[in-house]
Amino acid sequence: LKLNGLQLLVRSHEVKDEGYLVEHGGKTITVFSAPNYCDSMGNKGAFIHFDETCEPKFTQYEAVPHPNIRPMAYAAGMGGLFM
Repeated sequence: LKLNGLQLLVRSHEVKDEGYLVEHGGKTITVFSAPNYCDSMGNKGAFIHFDETCEPKFTQYEAVPHPNIRPMAYAAGMGGLFM
């Protein structure tokens, strides 16, 4: 981080049970926004808001029930919705 003039690294796309994880002495944050990933992981989702002091503020949320559509129906495009 120092070499690139950074104070913090924020990364994503790795499931975290609480939706986010702060590691490496507060220098690295992993955030994951998809709660109950693939309808099977049971994880929370989260997002980060940085205020004017650049301190991260975390918001966590749980999955909510979704419509009665088979899992991954959207992955096949709109045609998958009507099968």
